[in-house]
Amino acid sequence: MDTGVRTITIIDDENEILLMLEKHLSREGYRVKTFDNPLNAISSIPNDTDLILLDIMMPQMNGLDALPKLQEKLPNVKVLIMTAFSTLDKVLNAHRNGANDYIMKPFPSLNELSKKIDNILND
Repeated sequence: MDTGVRTITIIDDENEILLMLEKHLSREGYRVKTFDNPLNAISSIPNDTDLILLDIMMPQMNGLDALPKLQEKLPNVKVLIMTAFSTLDKVLNAHRNGANDYIMKPFPSLNELSKKIDNILND
């Protein structure tokens, strides 16, 4: 039974980011699942994930390497890349590999993040 609630999976190695985003997005009405390790996310990501918020720089595996593996498991999932180190090369690489958009960390505001998420999910 479809309840209409969208599921967002957050993958970031910074626990403060995970907690902040989980709290914010849960208040916005999303079902939220978090992973602090992309390897765990690849093996355990919920099948009903509508959107992945994916950090690029993580010690276990970077987000650009995790992206195709996640999309192999969930071919229709949408992806918002999060990065504190934006270079044109990384952004273009993420888009070439299927990311829908990116946002810089620290976030300009949580409202800006919510707008990006809404745009991606409603596209």
